Amino acid sequence: MFYLSSMLGRPVYDSAGEKLGVVSDLAISTGEVFPRITSLAFKGPGRTPFMISWRKYVADFTEDEVTLNTESYNIRFSYLQPTEVLLARDLLDQQIVDTQGMKIVRVNDLKLSPSGTQLRLLGAEVGIRGILRQLHPLLERAVVGVSGTFHKKIDEKIIAWNYMDLLDRDLSKVKLSVTHKRLDELHPADVADILEQLDPKQRAEVFKHLDEARSAEVIAELEDDVQAETLDDLDDRQVSSMLGQMDPDDAADIIRDLPYEKAETLLRLMGVEDAAEIRALLGYREDTAGGMMTTQFVAMSETSTVRDTVEVLRGLDEDFPTVHFVYVLEEDTEKLVGVLSMRTLLLAHREQQLHEIMYDEMLTISPDDPEEEVADDIAKYDMVALPVVDESGRMLGLVTVDDALDVIEESTESEKTTNLWLRILVGALCGLAFLAVYTAVLLRVVGVV
Repeated sequence: MFYLSSMLGRPVYDSAGEKLGVVSDLAISTGEVFPRITSLAFKGPGRTPFMISWRKYVADFTEDEVTLNTESYNIRFSYLQPTEVLLARDLLDQQIVDTQGMKIVRVNDLKLSPSGTQLRLLGAEVGIRGILRQLHPLLERAVVGVSGTFHKKIDEKIIAWNYMDLLDRDLSKVKLSVTHKRLDELHPADVADILEQLDPKQRAEVFKHLDEARSAEVIAELEDDVQAETLDDLDDRQVSSMLGQMDPDDAADIIRDLPYEKAETLLRLMGVEDAAEIRALLGYREDTAGGMMTTQFVAMSETSTVRDTVEVLRGLDEDFPTVHFVYVLEEDTEKLVGVLSMRTLLLAHREQQLHEIMYDEMLTISPDDPEEEVADDIAKYDMVALPVVDESGRMLGLVTVDDALDVIEESTESEKTTNLWLRILVGALCGLAFLAVYTAVLLRVVGVV
C-alpha cells in the first residue's frame, strides 16, 4: 500500500534519468468508486508547478521516486479538469463526517493502492498514524513499534472512498460526507447529529437531497440554535409544509421560538387543521404539561365496539405516532372515562363495547402541571404516556415518555453545567488564595533581603 504523505516530495525522473522535479500532488477524477490517479503534479526548477497525465507518462513509481516513460522534451503538460480534485490541496487536512462515530474527523492521510502502472485511491486515514506519517514515516514506525512492545496496537483508521461523496465542489473548501442515499438509511437523530457539525451551506445542500417527510423528521431532531439557523435558510413554503408533517407538539416547539411575524407567516401557509392544532398548543406555557403534550392520540366513545376500534386503528396514517393505548371518552361530554391497552383490545371479543373491557382507574395530569413533575410521574410510575385533561375531565392530549426523557436530559445537563461552574469557581478561588499567600511570602522574603 502507498500513502499520499510518503509520495509527496519524492523525485520525478524522465526516462533518461534526468530529475525533473519533486511530486507536489496527485489528482483523481471523482466519478469512480475507487478513483484512479489521473494526473501527476510536480514542482520543477525554481518551484515552477507542472502537471502531466499519469496514464500517458508514468512508467513506474515507488514510495521513493516516480519514473516517466519518455524524455523531458517529449512531455506535453496539462491542466486540472473540472471533474478532477487534487488530493493534497483539496482533501488532505479537510473534514469527513463519520456516521459510525457521529462526529467530524480530519483527513490525516490518503491511502493508495497500486495496480500495474495504475494507482487508485482507497480511502482516507483519519487516525493518529496518518498524523505521525505526515511528520515522518520513521516516526510512525517507531511509535507503532514501541506501542507493540507494550501490547498496545495502533490500528489504521480508514474510511473507504466508496462510503464518501463530495458534498461541496467549491475546491477552496472541499468537505466530504456520506452519500445522500446513505443518509436516507440513517435514523433522523443520527442525520441531525451529522448536520449539526456542517456549516449552513452544506446543511442546505443535504436538505436538497432529502424528501419533505424525511426533512421534517430531521428538523425536529436538531438542536434549537441549528434548527433556527436551518429554517432561516429554507423557503417559507417549504418550512411550512415540513412543520405540517411534524407531530403538532414538535412543530409548536419550533414555532414558539420564532419571531411573531415569521411564525404567523408559516401558520397562514399551513393547512387549516394543522395550524389549528399548533395554535391550540401555543396557548400553553412551554414548561408545562400543555406545552409538551401532543394532540395525536386515539380516542373512542365508550359505546364503540372492539370491531369499530380496530377499524379506526387500521385507517391511521403511516406517519401517525405509535399507539400504545386507546382512550375511552364519555359519549356526550368527551370526558375521559377509561383506557385500553393493545393487549386487552386484541384478546377481547369483537362485538364487546369498550366500557365493558376498559380500565377506569388511571393517572391523569393537568395542562398547567410543571413539566418536571410530569416527567417525574412518568418515571415514577413507569408510564409510556400520561393523558392530559382539563378541569371538566375532557381529554386534551398526551405527554409521552420521549418528551419526559427530554425534560430529564435537559435537567441533568443543567445540573452538570451548574456543577461545572461551581468547580471552576472553587478552583479559581483556591488559585487566588494560593496566589495571595505566595505573593505575601514573596513580599516578605524581598523585604527581609
